[in-house]
Amino acid sequence: MARRGRKRRLELEAEYWRLLAAGVGSVEACRQLGIGRPLRKKRRRPDQRMPRFVAPAVLIDRRPSLIELRERLGDWEGDLVVGARSQSAVATLVDRRTRYLLLVPLPEGHSAGQLRDALIAALGKLPERARRSLTWDQGSEMSRHHELAPYCTDGIFFARPGSPWERGTNENTNGLVRQYLPKRTNLSLHTADDFRAIEQRLNNRPRKTLSWQTPAQAFAAALAL
Repeated sequence: MARRGRKRRLELEAEYWRLLAAGVGSVEACRQLGIGRPLRKKRRRPDQRMPRFVAPAVLIDRRPSLIELRERLGDWEGDLVVGARSQSAVATLVDRRTRYLLLVPLPEGHSAGQLRDALIAALGKLPERARRSLTWDQGSEMSRHHELAPYCTDGIFFARPGSPWERGTNENTNGLVRQYLPKRTNLSLHTADDFRAIEQRLNNRPRKTLSWQTPAQAFAAALAL
């Protein structure tokens, strides 16, 4: 019985995908076949997937242990805060030691090339000792990370898939950013001045983890050392 049921299921799946290839909508295909909901497309095996990056990604395991200590300036964690329907975004960069935030506008889009150019402009404004490393997730927007590497003296590193806690400082800060930019917001309606105002508010908010200093004060003090 189990074998017969599996055979019937495979026949239904084959007919479902044949109808979709013929131009029938998924809802109509389900109605014709008596299927409750559209079928999911099978995932490719890892060895069949297209590589996400041109240059190999260096995983967080190989990040210098000094970065874990949060004792120096310039070890950044980054990510995208994405707007409604993923059509707009702003990049967030957070210094691990001081929790200092840089909001990097992406007015033209958040493709790999557009993100690269925006991050180069943001990092290029910092002195070399304030841009030592960058840790990001493995999103396709960082597929040109090797072109950013010259702007981080100790390299660019990537968290393991599905492990946001490996960039916990950035994840926490993104939650604070969401207080001003809620989900389903069209971020393209915000100007560079709007983002700068949010950045300044968060950088001037005292933090318990900084002994009630603000990130701006901690960043300035570390920069002055």
